[in-house]
Order: sequence, then C-alpha cells, then structure tokens
Amino acid sequence: MTTRTRMNVYFAPELLAQVEALALRRQVSKSAIIEAAVASFLSGDASDRLEAAMSRRLDKIGREIHALDEDLAVLGETVSLFVNIWLASTPTLPESAQAAARAKGAERFEGFMQMLGKRLATSDGFLKELSRDVDSLRDSPAQEQIDADGGEA
Repeated sequence: MTTRTRMNVYFAPELLAQVEALALRRQVSKSAIIEAAVASFLSGDASDRLEAAMSRRLDKIGREIHALDEDLAVLGETVSLFVNIWLASTPTLPESAQAAARAKGAERFEGFMQMLGKRLATSDGFLKELSRDVDSLRDSPAQEQIDADGGEA
C-alpha cells in the first residue's frame, strides 16, 4: 500500500467547482484529480504533447497553403490564356463605334459583377467545380476508351 502525506492547499472557488464537477463525472476522488493534474504538470510530456499538436497544426497549414498556391497558379494561367485569346481575336473598333462599345462594356461588366457576387455567395466556386468536372471526365467511358486507344482522342 502506498503511503500518502496530507497537504492543505487553497483554490479559487471557480477552480474548486470545476474539480468537483470533474470528480463527479469521472467518479473519482478530488484528490485523484488534483494528483493527476500535478503529476501531468511536473512531467515533461505536457510540453511534448503541445509540441506535437503545434506540429500537426503547422503541417495542416502548410498543406492548405500548398493548395492555395495551386489554385492561384490555375487562376493565373486561366486569366493569362483568356487575355491572350481575347487580344488575338478582338478586332480594333473604328473611332465612331468606341463610345457605344464602352457603354455596352460597362453594362456587361455590371452584369458580370452581379453574377460573380451571386456565385460567390451560393456556390463552391470555379476551382471546386472544375475539379469535380475533371474527376468525372476521368471516370467516364469516353476517357476509358481514350486510355485504351493509347491516349489518342
């Protein structure tokens, strides 16, 4: 049998209430709760657990940053490709038609901004939709036939 030494300590009433509630929930004595808390405080494994938790969190943040970096690269390439094609295919307007074109462009841009606001408020976003579309194409019978033919469409 282990011998124990009695010790009188003082607790804030709120802390003592928490200890009593935990003792009731776990069906153990208040002394056992306090003893476990002091042992945990004095052992070095508390700092090891904190370090492991921080490491897991940092790893998760690193993966999230990597995913954001990939999304940003896709967006950059998409905008670049769009601008390149648009500039190559849009003819220069005569001076007399430029004012009407600017007015129509402002009207279309306003519609675009409203549509963008609605999509951002209600959908997963372009990149998640694109990812689902690409995944569904990979699983389609047409893709399986392309793979069977050696990658030729």
